[in-house]
Amino acid sequence: MTKINLRPDMFHEHEFTLLENDDFQVTTFKYPSGIEAATIRNSRGYLTVLPFYGLIVWDAVFDGISLKMKDAFTQPLPGKEIADTYGCFQFNSGLLANGNPAPEDTHQQHGEFPTSRMDRAFLTVTDHNLAVHAEHEYVKGFGDHYLAQPRVTMHADSGLFDLEMQVTNLSNSQAMPLQYMCHMNYAYQDQAQISSNIPDEAFTLRQTIPAHVHPNEDWLAFNDELKQSGRLINCLDDAKHYDPEIVFFSSDLTKYAAEAEFKMTAGEGKHFVTKFKTADFPIVTRWLMYNGDQQVAAFALPGTSTPEGRLAAQKAGTLIMLPPHATKHFHVTTGLVKD
Repeated sequence: MTKINLRPDMFHEHEFTLLENDDFQVTTFKYPSGIEAATIRNSRGYLTVLPFYGLIVWDAVFDGISLKMKDAFTQPLPGKEIADTYGCFQFNSGLLANGNPAPEDTHQQHGEFPTSRMDRAFLTVTDHNLAVHAEHEYVKGFGDHYLAQPRVTMHADSGLFDLEMQVTNLSNSQAMPLQYMCHMNYAYQDQAQISSNIPDEAFTLRQTIPAHVHPNEDWLAFNDELKQSGRLINCLDDAKHYDPEIVFFSSDLTKYAAEAEFKMTAGEGKHFVTKFKTADFPIVTRWLMYNGDQQVAAFALPGTSTPEGRLAAQKAGTLIMLPPHATKHFHVTTGLVKD
């Protein structure tokens, strides 16, 4: 294994080729906003990751196809929460709390981690694999103390890649609450078909309306129709009704499969795939939105709970309490495959 340590002062406004071999190329640069980025390429495409900014995957392009949602951001922007830079393909949602807070919650949207500054970042290169690693220590006086270690791994000649998160409770005396979602914002694909090895009856329409959603009469009528029918949207053929967002939550996926596999099939034999172990991610969320500013088909967002905040998870019994010195590891495989 080859390891290359990264430092913020290695990133400049002009691209620099840091690594190149038969399988991969890594270039580093800095956005005008000041955020460091690395583009990792293989023969199929590239990922642009932000090594010191939550290890966010800002962009993902394979076979000339952009995987990430349409949004209003031209570059990542510094911010205290993910809404300040909501233009990425993937971010790590959590970790002490996750999702949209209820009025009684005290945490910010999607938790404290997504835009955290990483303490350390490095690359590792092995046979036919290249990974970007980061580490972040969170500590508060009279509060929680953890080490988060996200990782993004690209494979030679593949449009699939791995997204991982490892969390260790560094406290000597107290358990820490843990909620995590691997939040992948796939681009909306008109007329795409969504399929999986999980039955439709495992899903229900979100029953609450978060503070950031502002419904109109047409949307409310469509929402009521979905509630009454119990229908899960598996075909993206009605974009006019996905503004504001339409969200479905699953029940406990461990009842249906040890490994869940979701697929969004578009034209020309393109399949966007997401796979994960249900023991680690017992809940999946489907988020659809289509308007002039944002177009997203997050067909499978794996999580430890629904993204309705910490108190909702606590009430549902899905809030993890990680014991002192315990470690929890999460792994998602996603990307593009073609027939």
